[in-house]
Amino acid sequence: MNERIRELWDKAAKSTAAYPSGQNNSWETQVNFIDKFAELIVAEMLHTCEEHPGWSGRMIGEQIKQHFGVDNA
Repeated sequence: MNERIRELWDKAAKSTAAYPSGQNNSWETQVNFIDKFAELIVAEMLHTCEEHPGWSGRMIGEQIKQHFGVDNA
């Protein structure tokens, strides 16, 4: 897993754990985690777009792929 994605994963996990130990595995906790993880990824992508207002969609897409260390699937 890309290091930045891992950092966002950890941040989402810490902010949504129902118990300090993080041992709660309820459906609600999982949904909250997924929502938070998605929010963090989208926020990071929006930040990239805002940093480069003159870039084309293709250029921003390439920057986001590079930032998250992903290829087209």
